[in-house]
Amino acid sequence: MRRLMNVRWIATALVILLLSGVCVELGRWQLHRLDARKARNEVTRTNLAAPAAPLSEIVGPQRVIGEQHDWRTAVVTGRYDAAKQVVMRYRNINDRPGFEIVTPLLLSDGSAVLVDRGFLPKQGGELAPSSIPAAPSGEVTVTGRLRRSERGGHTNGGTPDNGTARLINGPDFAPVLGLTLYDGYLTVEQQVPAADPAFGGLPGPEIDDGPHFFYALQWFFFALLAIGGLIYFSRRDVTGDNAGPDGESSGPAASPDESLPAATTGAAGRLGSGGS
Repeated sequence: MRRLMNVRWIATALVILLLSGVCVELGRWQLHRLDARKARNEVTRTNLAAPAAPLSEIVGPQRVIGEQHDWRTAVVTGRYDAAKQVVMRYRNINDRPGFEIVTPLLLSDGSAVLVDRGFLPKQGGELAPSSIPAAPSGEVTVTGRLRRSERGGHTNGGTPDNGTARLINGPDFAPVLGLTLYDGYLTVEQQVPAADPAFGGLPGPEIDDGPHFFYALQWFFFALLAIGGLIYFSRRDVTGDNAGPDGESSGPAASPDESLPAATTGAAGRLGSGGS
């Protein structure tokens, strides 16, 4: 019991309990992420089922495409500004690398919205598309899915550089292109006149719960494992204090007289008889 209560054991126990608490909180965090994902999936399902509507009616005068608008079908009419087109690098669809072509669509109220016209597969080791289908001239009507601006933490991938970028971000594009842009963009589903067939389609949303539930179970298991290990080794320390070298309980020590061999006692008696 003395070994159980020493400073080293107490410190170890506190560390294990702290780690167990961290594991529990990480498990709860994954469950919160699961709840958020389920709520987002519900919004996505609702938006996918909603009928198409004019962009201005869906988003409003703030021109900010938020989470509540994601994947909603919008209709917008305007003219492409091909001179301010941006090539999106490092895109990947179905494990195939390529590029996406984003062209601003100028609207009648003086604002503009970024339109992702589609995906061009990468040919060999090219760093830029060898050929980009021209944007239609004249008035164009686009029906597509609304998407929020892409953000990449502290990177500047949303700022176009020499006509290329890594992230589609309206606020970052606006000062470079010199346009009043919506915060967000539109992916083409239908276009009049029709889009060039060289463009590949863009994938739809992933509507599932993701791995968050199983991640939560893993963290809870780690917490139980740590607590179980602490209990196991604590019990072993306690039983070890009461066990002898062979693992058996040690009784009271025998007296010196009791430990003398019986043969020694007999020999001493015979020696005494011979001397009398």
